[in-house]
Amino acid sequence: MSMHTMTARIHRILFLLLWGCIACGPGCSDSARNDEAPSEGTSSNRYNQGNLVSGITAQAGGSVFLIGSGIYDITGPAGELPMMGYAVSDQKTAGIHMRLRSRAFVIGDGTKRVVFVSADLGQLFQMVKVKVSEKIAANAELARYYDTKNVLLSATHTHSGPGGYSGYFLYDATINGFVKQNFNAIVDGIYQSILRAHHNVKPGKILVNEGTLEGCGGNRAVEAYNNNPAAERARYESITDKTMTLLKLVGLDGEEIGMVNWYAVHPDSIGPENKLISSDNKGWASYLFEKDKGTDYLASKTFVAAFAQSNAGDVTPNIGFGLAPPDLTFEKNKSLENAVLKQYSKAKELYNGATRELTGSVDFRHEWVDMRTLYVASAGTTTCAAGMGASFSAGSPYDNPSPVPLFPNGTTVDSVRWSEDAGKAALSGFLGGIFAFAWPATNNAAYKACHAEKPVLIPTGVAHLNINGPTMTPQIMPLQVLKIGNLAIVAVPTEVTTMAGRRLKDTVKTELASVGVDTAVIAGLSNSYASYLATREEYALQWYEGACTQFGPHELAAFQQEYAKLGKAIVSGADVAAGPTPEDVTGLTIDLTAKVVLDDKPLDKEFGSVITQPAASYARGSLVTVQYWGGHPNNDLQTQGSFLAVEKRVNGAWVAIAWDWDPETTYRWERSGISYSKITITWDTKNAATGTYRIRHKGHWKSGWTGKISPYEGVSESFTVL
Repeated sequence: MSMHTMTARIHRILFLLLWGCIACGPGCSDSARNDEAPSEGTSSNRYNQGNLVSGITAQAGGSVFLIGSGIYDITGPAGELPMMGYAVSDQKTAGIHMRLRSRAFVIGDGTKRVVFVSADLGQLFQMVKVKVSEKIAANAELARYYDTKNVLLSATHTHSGPGGYSGYFLYDATINGFVKQNFNAIVDGIYQSILRAHHNVKPGKILVNEGTLEGCGGNRAVEAYNNNPAAERARYESITDKTMTLLKLVGLDGEEIGMVNWYAVHPDSIGPENKLISSDNKGWASYLFEKDKGTDYLASKTFVAAFAQSNAGDVTPNIGFGLAPPDLTFEKNKSLENAVLKQYSKAKELYNGATRELTGSVDFRHEWVDMRTLYVASAGTTTCAAGMGASFSAGSPYDNPSPVPLFPNGTTVDSVRWSEDAGKAALSGFLGGIFAFAWPATNNAAYKACHAEKPVLIPTGVAHLNINGPTMTPQIMPLQVLKIGNLAIVAVPTEVTTMAGRRLKDTVKTELASVGVDTAVIAGLSNSYASYLATREEYALQWYEGACTQFGPHELAAFQQEYAKLGKAIVSGADVAAGPTPEDVTGLTIDLTAKVVLDDKPLDKEFGSVITQPAASYARGSLVTVQYWGGHPNNDLQTQGSFLAVEKRVNGAWVAIAWDWDPETTYRWERSGISYSKITITWDTKNAATGTYRIRHKGHWKSGWTGKISPYEGVSESFTVL
């Protein structure tokens, strides 16, 4: 998560603290339910029902799997909601470039099933996973096969999606609160994608292929990476993980069902000045792949292509291109063009060349771990209650750094900047004093010592929103491993640096080698979000990623220990204790974001009336622009729909050929006066065939008298593309 301006976040935290939204809480607790839930079974539990669907068969341990894919819209409010990723509070949504999607894959053998979801989101927050799991549990059919333990939800990490769906203060602060409309759209969309994948299950094969992708991403924290042992660095040819691992899902009848790949690069090719919702480079690559395969986004069964996230914590697409611009076209944004086309092209190459079949059983293990007090045997000590370090305020130097950082990258407890810079030290003392007053544990010597080189700027594992409420970030983390034949998927609830990811993959492959696993991938930003995960050596330098490694210097060692335990359990068939399930915090939130009160228009106009008509004709490659009087986009998200349609006249009928999810269109909303809305739609005709076209806009308006929300439409005059 890039931090463009940490100053705004600090001010917001202080404002809410003084305003009374934060209250003193005793100790350092993140409430949890120690339900002593039964351990995950291995022989006769409900997971062992892989073939209950009539007529569907698979062989446990063989090369025939049950496979299904599903896709659904998770696009949130397109007006006035701050975006999640850059922490820039004035980067508020004002339209759509490309819709956000949840892409789900169900994979099973004759005994067990797993679900992998890649969602076009900035982060996959813990409450999203909790609520998706609740919806699955409420569906009697789905509950026979799936729950928290075997469902993996991963975010792509786009920085151009609406925020406010965490429930924890640190991540909702720059959004102005927790926004149920966005949260519900995400939860419902992910659930629907899983439901579709379940209904589409059929016997098939899974082919795996790997290849090296050059020139797509560079290491943005070289100083920290180079602090890793020389012998370890010598094992690798590059300072980023350039391997793309791809799965090709094909039915036994030859039907192409889907594709998922994992590759490590940040989807932040589009900068913080952009205000249109976009899935950035990974979502655009998915769109191109799906377009090749004829994907119908409105169909319940269609081909699904996911470009999932991996160990991209220190990998930026922007090295060599400068800071990410707001531009949404390949012509003006070369970082975007490079990252989209290289990922897409490599995926096509690997997909077309895939011949090696996955073989073996499907299995999984999952646990909740309290990361405040986990004993790490290799370190002889415990992890720490979470804290964000001073360099957190600097951001990444390559991905839109803070223009006014409180402290620069590399600030440690022994840094001159931390201890002797008078101005910054005074500010640190001011902040520390407030936190120490509200939460005495902040100045606790053991808490400070636990974080070693990290000077804690924000004590997120100590600070509470109210006396009985949650800490500022979640402290109980979900750790999970999925085994699909000879592939292991390591679900990590953080942004994982290159070397940290390599160590985790080695750990899991070592444990699972005896059951045939020879390939492992990191599924970053999965099931929850705890910022970054750096190696111990990277942590020591306190670069941005190390400062954001929340649970102290031994967090990676702790994760390796626990993932090794999960791997051993898969091999032996042993159960794993569920652990302390975190509480549902969604009822303890506030929402200070702008809401729609009413929509209005000029007296002599109707909603949908055209303000600016298109020209009579355009040369191919020109930009068509039409503007309408409309309603606020947050009245109706147009889920599984579109705010626009480009229509072509074909044999006397109008046929839609482009929508608001196509990258050649944009839908822009702007406030005019107090309650008027102007809607501007553009269409780039560079790929258009000659013919006659028109542009349709759909929306909803809210009555100021009754509060009723009503649909409207507007259609432009026709025009020709020559």
